[in-house]
Amino acid sequence: MARRFGGRYSPGAKAEGPQAEALREAQARSRRVDAAGARANLLFVPPALAAFTGLFGGPEVLVLSLGAAAVLALGAWLLREGLRAQAAYDARPAARRPILPRKMLAAVLAGGGALLAALAGGTDLGGGLLYALAAGGLHLAAFGLDPLRDKRVEGIDSFQQDRVARVVEEAEAHLATIRDRIGALGDRALATRVAGFEALARRMIATVEEDPRDLTSARKYLVVYLLGARDATIRFADLYARTRDARARADYEALLGDLEANFAQRTTQLLEGGRESMDLEIKVLRDRLAREGVTTEQ
Repeated sequence: MARRFGGRYSPGAKAEGPQAEALREAQARSRRVDAAGARANLLFVPPALAAFTGLFGGPEVLVLSLGAAAVLALGAWLLREGLRAQAAYDARPAARRPILPRKMLAAVLAGGGALLAALAGGTDLGGGLLYALAAGGLHLAAFGLDPLRDKRVEGIDSFQQDRVARVVEEAEAHLATIRDRIGALGDRALATRVAGFEALARRMIATVEEDPRDLTSARKYLVVYLLGARDATIRFADLYARTRDARARADYEALLGDLEANFAQRTTQLLEGGRESMDLEIKVLRDRLAREGVTTEQ
């Protein structure tokens, strides 16, 4: 039997609620390309080559080659983490600079690994230092520097933004624990439900980051409620991993539903509050212009 096609933008389609929109955003985020990319993964090839070639030399060559492989591998790993940290930094409207400059440390390690590899190949110290400078410089040219300054929202004092950063870090830690504990159960449907709740929580986080003045209203949700959700998830995951109790799962899914509804409602209120503030500022500006003899029609 023929079935009529319908979708989000089809005529007569029902408007999606905040939960469906947040889940779609989470699915789109999960399909994003890894920020590390193929360039960073290729840097794991030189350590393997250095270790392999060291097997055919004497003891000194072997030690130097293995040292070069270890240093280069550590640098490649730091580079991958640095690229991911920078992607997270770029994606947020307000963010702290990375505490550890991973990309710059990776450039230093690339130079050190090149020096050890050159010495293992019979190059003198002067030539090895030149190789190290070239490797470090090319590394920085290819991957750039780490973010060196905190990213802040204009018009908001640093104290407020620091408070938001601390709350966001705590909320992200709770969400990571929830995601990891449910992911370990190997239940895809349950992981999808958790992804929907996580997306709603991230929408509230993004709202607070864009306007830190909303922190007072959202703090209870991002700290107290997420902490309770984390503790409930830990207890449920421990029980469900042993018993696969269907009733416990139903209770946990009901808890997720209540949390999703509360987070969606509160996020909507925060957004509407921002629009009310903007309408008030526009009204004040219009009154000021009217007193100056200028109207919006002009």
